Amino acid sequence: MTKILLSLHVLAAVIAIGPVTVAASMFPPAARRAASGPTGTGAVALLHRICRVYAGAGLTVPLLGFATAAAMGVLGSGWLVTSIALTAAAAGILIAFVLPRQEELLGQLKDERAVDRRSTARLAMFTGIFNLLWATVTVLMIVRPGSTTGA
Repeated sequence: MTKILLSLHVLAAVIAIGPVTVAASMFPPAARRAASGPTGTGAVALLHRICRVYAGAGLTVPLLGFATAAAMGVLGSGWLVTSIALTAAAAGILIAFVLPRQEELLGQLKDERAVDRRSTARLAMFTGIFNLLWATVTVLMIVRPGSTTGA
């Protein structure tokens, strides 16, 4: 049962978190391209939609993570507590900084208003922090420092 939960957790992470990190990373340069030429906003709108939809799907990752940790008996482990804190921080950055700034830039592009390069650079910075937090969580989930479960 533990191996099944662990497999489901990893699968959920790959399916839910991977696309949002990639789409969020692609958004700032796509917004700059759309602002500087006749490419339109279709690609930018699609990237924002991917981020929104997969951010919602990403909620399954911590839920499956808790179920897996409970089955493994490691709910109080330091690596897990750290992963939970980093996951919460990543979710907070996505919800508070990345998605709203994407919406703002998309609105500017649709209204054919000028897009400030500083806005896309700031969005890229927040996206990078979000991605770095998720990469750290992924490493912690695989390495599990100090874990004696052997799973």
